Amino acid sequence: MAERIQPDSRSVPVYAVCGEQGYERAVDAGDFFFGCAWRASFLRRLVRINHKGHEVTRRNFGASCRISGLAIAFIAAALGSAIPAQAKKLTVVTATTDMAALAQVVGGEKISVEAIAKGYQDPHFVEAKPSFLLKLRQADLLITVGLQLEIGWLPPLITQSGNPRIQVGANGYLDASQFAEILEIPAGTVTRAMGDVHPLGNPHYWLDPENGRRLAKGIAGKLGELDSADAAYFQQRFQDFDKQLTTAEQKWDAEMKPYRGRKVVTYHNSLPNFVKHFGLNVIGYVEPRPGIPPTPSHTIELIGLMKRENCKIILVEPYFDLKTPNSIAAQTGGKVVQYLPSVGGEKDVTDYFKLFDYDIDLLIKAFQATQ
Repeated sequence: MAERIQPDSRSVPVYAVCGEQGYERAVDAGDFFFGCAWRASFLRRLVRINHKGHEVTRRNFGASCRISGLAIAFIAAALGSAIPAQAKKLTVVTATTDMAALAQVVGGEKISVEAIAKGYQDPHFVEAKPSFLLKLRQADLLITVGLQLEIGWLPPLITQSGNPRIQVGANGYLDASQFAEILEIPAGTVTRAMGDVHPLGNPHYWLDPENGRRLAKGIAGKLGELDSADAAYFQQRFQDFDKQLTTAEQKWDAEMKPYRGRKVVTYHNSLPNFVKHFGLNVIGYVEPRPGIPPTPSHTIELIGLMKRENCKIILVEPYFDLKTPNSIAAQTGGKVVQYLPSVGGEKDVTDYFKLFDYDIDLLIKAFQATQ
């Protein structure tokens, strides 16, 4: 079983101020200064006074009076001025901003969290960067969407990170799909001729508030496993989120109720959980098959279908080209709606609640404009 990163045993850097100009440089806590006051709380002030007007190099500091970190701790404790310790936060890395938002809401101040993919990016296709490896090397926990959403870019990064804690199957690797209701699981054999069909089910499951609740609960549980001392804190944060989400769901459901049953077209098959929750009806897709660019013949068929079904709304993710959707809208009297599939797709959409607020507001305005 993988273990969390242990606290660094090396001496902790502190800053000393030297010379008339107030020059600062990092020194080891093990570099003690001969002739200075012993109390650590006065270290910065007394170093400035003791060496005023003298340029002090790191070599001189080390040569003056080096004693072990253990001895420093003993002396500081004896004099009642121990250096304050700060508890280490769990370092969480997520594949997407949505998982980061949910991890943050239950992790609070006990974790630091960062997403690899940006909210405006297609999570199927993320350009791997060396900086991602650094993030993964430092992670105590990696949270993925799973269902092969990140299969094109994340697995090599996990392997190359060399971090045993987050390898697939390790305790610090969390496939969040295990907590969610998964739709559209293929019954038969999946082939490339079918397009970009995910054999384990549709991975865009976070766009359902009920799944958001399940995900937050599962993440809180995992954080509690990795940091048992704060397990109760994580559970309380989940309970608070659950209450807030229940209130938000009531508002969203009331706002969308007049439009239940409305027909829409989407560019990619990204919204099965969203449309199921809010009672919308997807009648077609701009893509002829998942991941396959629009073709003239399919576009003509889709235009005919929209006219017959009196469908006026085309939902498009921000990373797809609008040329074909705009052409379809022009020929059907419809409206293209660029919704956000993820937190951070716009700078003001900073959390899970604001994501639904943003998309539902867009949809309602589009429905009203195409009555």
